Amino acid sequence: MDADFWQKRWHDGQIGFHQDRATPLLEAHWNAAEVPSGGRVFVPLAGKSLDMLWLAARGHRVLGVELSPLAVEQFFVENRLTPSISESRYGRHYVAGAIELILGDAFALDAETLADCVGVFDRAALIALPASMRRRYAANLYSKLPDGCRGLLITLEYPQYEKAGPPFSVVEAEVRALFERDWRIEPLERKDIIDTQIAFREEGVTALTTAAYRLERWNTRQVSERG
Repeated sequence: MDADFWQKRWHDGQIGFHQDRATPLLEAHWNAAEVPSGGRVFVPLAGKSLDMLWLAARGHRVLGVELSPLAVEQFFVENRLTPSISESRYGRHYVAGAIELILGDAFALDAETLADCVGVFDRAALIALPASMRRRYAANLYSKLPDGCRGLLITLEYPQYEKAGPPFSVVEAEVRALFERDWRIEPLERKDIIDTQIAFREEGVTALTTAAYRLERWNTRQVSERG
């Protein structure tokens, strides 16, 4: 599953993962994440998510990264925003108000780019990736976020053999295996949503749960003490 896969999804309009409103679990649990007011929030694999507008409306500065030019263009056009545009080694930067969206590869970002991100919101990034890429994603991208960074992770759980992702099923045991060494993990909510997800049912999925986790990155000393 490479960049061409996602470019084709956007080109063909196969973007069932896009929501026409802010994520309800974000609205319900963002305060629990305790991200400092006005702090910068990282939104990986952002697409044209309205969650970025929701976060900006609550006083945060937002840094998103997305590899599809169509997604980036649609985000600004559909929300009637006129961005300033610049280039860097990370890609093309679109900035409008408190929102900066980088057209580029999330895996190419470094710790310097993410150094002032005190928060992270991940709704459709981790679950968009197959297992091998999830390991790389957690090890190489989340590790670049600074000590003390806090955020909210949203996942889906279903019998993986019943459906070919994306989105993929990511159970709590995997969340802990991926993040627990460097992040404090606190489950916030689990909810059965199969009755509301017609597309999943039509594909033969018999059970579907969404889960929300609060994340907080340990500092370097704490990681050493934990072994």
